Amino acid sequence: MIIEGETGRAGRGLQGLLSLLFPPQCSLCDALTAEDFALCPDCWRDTPFIHGLVCDACGAPLLGEDEGQAELCDECLAHPRPWTRGRAAMLYRDNGRKLVLALKHGDRTELARTAAPWLLRAARPLIGERTLVAPVPLHRGRLFRRRYNQSALLSARLARLARCEHCPDLLVRRRRTPSQEGRSREARFANLAGAIEAHPRRAGRMRGRDVLLVDDVMTSGATLAAAAGACLAAGAAEVKVVVLSRVAMDD
Repeated sequence: MIIEGETGRAGRGLQGLLSLLFPPQCSLCDALTAEDFALCPDCWRDTPFIHGLVCDACGAPLLGEDEGQAELCDECLAHPRPWTRGRAAMLYRDNGRKLVLALKHGDRTELARTAAPWLLRAARPLIGERTLVAPVPLHRGRLFRRRYNQSALLSARLARLARCEHCPDLLVRRRRTPSQEGRSREARFANLAGAIEAHPRRAGRMRGRDVLLVDDVMTSGATLAAAAGACLAAGAAEVKVVVLSRVAMDD
C-alpha cells in the first residue's frame, strides 16, 4: 500500500526526471529557461512591454511621467470610447507581433498561459470584486476553421489568475465581417456595426455589473467598441478592456 506522502514524493520525482529529459524552453526560441511558459532573458529584453504613463482609455504609451492622474491620448480625446478604461500589455511589433501571430495563427495555444500574467499586470487597475471577464467573440465560421478563439484562451487564463468570473460566450458575432486589414478608421467601424450582440441566454449575467473585455490586438478599437456597445445595450454597468497588444499610434 502506497501512502499519500509516498505518492507525493513519487510524483515529484517523476516531474524532476521529466525536467531533466525535457528542460523548460523559452516560449519564443530554443533557449533554456528556469520554468515552463516563460521567456529567456534575451527575448524578454526584446519584447515591447508597455510601462509608465499610458492612455487611460486605450492603453497606448504616452510621453511624460505617471503622476497617478488619468491621461488620454489624442485619438481617445478626438473619438471617445464606449468603454471607460483600457490597458494593453505590449506593443504590436517585434516579439509582441510574433507572439500574437503564433497564438492566433500558429496553433501555439500554450502562449495564452505565457501571456496571462502580463495581461493581469496590465489589467489590475481595471478589476473589481464583481468584474465579469469575457472575450471578444469570433464568428462561428472562423471559429470552426481555427478551432479555437485566441481571445477566449487569454480571457480564461486571466480570469483564473484574477479570481474573477469568466463567461466565454457572453457575446456572439451574428454576422461574419470581412477583414479589417487595409481599411480606414471609419471603414473599420462601419464594418463592425451591428455585428456583435449579447448571447440571449447570457445577457442577464452582466446586467448591473462591470465587464472586462479581452482581445489579442487593438488597432482602431472598432471591434472592442462593437463588443462594448453590445454589453452596455444588455445592461452592463460599465465596460473596460484589456488587450495583449496595442498597435502603436504612429505605426
